[in-house]
Amino acid sequence: MSDGPARPAQLGFVAGTGTGVGKTWWTAALARALRAAGSTVAVRKPVQSCDPDESTDAEALAAASGEAVDAVTPAHRTYRVAWAPPMAADHLGLPPFSVGDLVRELAWPPIVDVGLVEGVGGPRSPLASDGDNVTLVDALRPDVVVLVADAGLGSVNAVRLATAPLAAHPLVVALNRYADEELHQRNRATLESDGLTVVTAPIELVATLRGFAP
Repeated sequence: MSDGPARPAQLGFVAGTGTGVGKTWWTAALARALRAAGSTVAVRKPVQSCDPDESTDAEALAAASGEAVDAVTPAHRTYRVAWAPPMAADHLGLPPFSVGDLVRELAWPPIVDVGLVEGVGGPRSPLASDGDNVTLVDALRPDVVVLVADAGLGSVNAVRLATAPLAAHPLVVALNRYADEELHQRNRATLESDGLTVVTAPIELVATLRGFAP
């Protein structure tokens, strides 16, 4: 994707410390909160994989952004095997694809205040035949990376490991399932002492994103 007129005014990438930490929930909730605040929003998940009988992340994201499912994820980039996408494609006998292919397939409406791109798995989870989520982030150069992590036990370790390969980009940590309990509070305080910006609710993230606007 180029930095031409088609690029959203602000571009965010939603990553996670791993699979199942709540990336899609946060991306959808953020899209809804941004729209409620008056922003035009488009959401893209360049590739996805899932079990054949599961609803897809793209369906949840499309419902949140008000877009067509195929606009969120092209139909040919949905792989109905719950493995890393390049492994799923190979298992299904489908052609390999590159990070460059995913970037070239990104299409945005003419005018978008905020574009959100959601990754797959953790930062180093295979995303294409030649790269992972970090490779895609480096190619897109988003204005901010939102790193979703579980708020509970193991959060500090997971965030520290995940932020290292993303250190070249502005970063916000979103603690999922955060509750008013001591462990969660201590995890947040520790991460903030690392110099990280930490949020615990999508509405809080809406305000934080304005500080990363180009």
